[in-house]
Amino acid sequence: MKKKQPNEQRITVLYARLSRDDEKEGISGSIQNQKAILEKFAADNHLPNPRFMFDDGYSGVTFTRPAFMEIMDLAEQGLVANLVVKDHSRLGRNRLVVGQLLEEDFVRLNVRYIAIMDNIDTANGVSDIVPMQDLFNEWHAKNTSDKVRRVMQNRGNAGIPLTTNPPYGYTKALEDKNRWIVDEPAAVIVRRIFQMCVSGLGPTQIAKKLKAEQVPTPTEYWRSIGKKCGPGTGRPFNWCSRTVAEILDRQEYVGDTVNFRSFSQSFKQKKRLDKPQEEWKIFLDTHPAIIDRETFALVQNLRQHRRRPTRTGAMSMFSGLLYCADCGSKLGYSATNNYKREQAFFFCSAYRSNSDVCSAHFIREKVVGELVLEGLQRLLWYIQVYEKRFAQEQMERFGLQEKKALTAKRRELDKAKVRVVEIDQLIQKSYEDMTKGLLTEERFATLTVSLETEQKQLKAAIPGMEATLDATTDKATDLQRFIERARQVTRLTELTPEIVHEFIDKIVVSKSEKVDGKRYQRVDIHYNTIGLWTAPEPETLEREYLAYYNSMQKRRKKTA
Repeated sequence: MKKKQPNEQRITVLYARLSRDDEKEGISGSIQNQKAILEKFAADNHLPNPRFMFDDGYSGVTFTRPAFMEIMDLAEQGLVANLVVKDHSRLGRNRLVVGQLLEEDFVRLNVRYIAIMDNIDTANGVSDIVPMQDLFNEWHAKNTSDKVRRVMQNRGNAGIPLTTNPPYGYTKALEDKNRWIVDEPAAVIVRRIFQMCVSGLGPTQIAKKLKAEQVPTPTEYWRSIGKKCGPGTGRPFNWCSRTVAEILDRQEYVGDTVNFRSFSQSFKQKKRLDKPQEEWKIFLDTHPAIIDRETFALVQNLRQHRRRPTRTGAMSMFSGLLYCADCGSKLGYSATNNYKREQAFFFCSAYRSNSDVCSAHFIREKVVGELVLEGLQRLLWYIQVYEKRFAQEQMERFGLQEKKALTAKRRELDKAKVRVVEIDQLIQKSYEDMTKGLLTEERFATLTVSLETEQKQLKAAIPGMEATLDATTDKATDLQRFIERARQVTRLTELTPEIVHEFIDKIVVSKSEKVDGKRYQRVDIHYNTIGLWTAPEPETLEREYLAYYNSMQKRRKKTA
């Protein structure tokens, strides 16, 4: 049971609060104003043991304020006799919580509450008008929140960054706080993190490596350069996987501004919830890039195929890329200390959990590596020797496969746009029929609701249909980018995680079969952008290469 304190030991808390909208450097003038009024009131009314406490920069809708929480903790110990505020809104602007405090908590804790300017003193009872004051105080907070929201909406739609602090690796320009410039010492670490991810390391492994090298965390780095970022943790090199993952996911590093990533459900809720990516507002090339777009795209692809190390810590560059041809499940990776790395293998994960679902689809990692290396060597050589022909083949193939689908998508989009306009006309005509007495008001209302619902659904679907169409028509651009990258790899002698994930989309492994005592297994390699590609027969390649060689010789002779 709580021990009751003698009256002479209990204190009078003089509490001041200033919202974040009005905060200034240090203890603001407004806080000082409140302090002067509170101290004069305590002296004039001979309130015992006055102690001034304040929360500067905290909204009234939240009660997890440091000073206020300390006050309530002291009150629970029986140490608070009086709580005095300048006006009732300083206590808070959430009518439900304020009502709970006045009607229950302060009574239970034997705390006398006084709001000077509003003439509230619980020693005289709580007036019936106080709940109405609480309601008006909450409305004020809501209106302020709505105004701030509209301002932020306008800023975000104009391409101005909405983040209070730029991401690690950037800093605000001195002459323009809305413009970001590269903070080179931090940018070096960001580039290292992306490079380590490309080399095959996951966020946890990257965090361990940075910690071992005693690289300061973003918070500690900001503190070291005098940036406000909260108290230190005492562990300046304690990188965690979440911090690394957030860096790897940020599109801002390619030079883009990304607004409206998150939202709050209510002005009373400070917790931010993530928005779907299609609702983000993205402005391209608004500041210098730290990471090129190709590397960023490659990292996002790697993150989609997240690879977990085995119990021994072994990982494969092919993990997340192999799929079972029969059940579609990913192939798991097995590498233990019981056998050499050359014996590591992949197996159907569905079969491992339930052998009735599928078969093992066993294939060694070494075999996968040999097949992928050979396939890539053929593909890259073919592109470098027959670039124009390769591009023409792929575009023709794209035309045959996608032309019908593309036409259907365009037709569907056009039909949706026409229907949106048509619905407006139908609603207008229905209204005219109602005014003429040809249609009842009830029927008009029912028809209008139905048409507006259909129109709303169509308007919501149209952006997605346009995006799908744009993505489909970007095939030529993607193919040219693929060819340019293939041209840069002049001599491929071994595979790296970067090469594998840059060129390989997925590897589909079929069940092995025995023919005449020999084991055969079909493995289909699907490449990024072009999908499944089969090299021409060796005889065809040899014949065409001779023709190509002879034509080049003739050109040289003519030039000479």
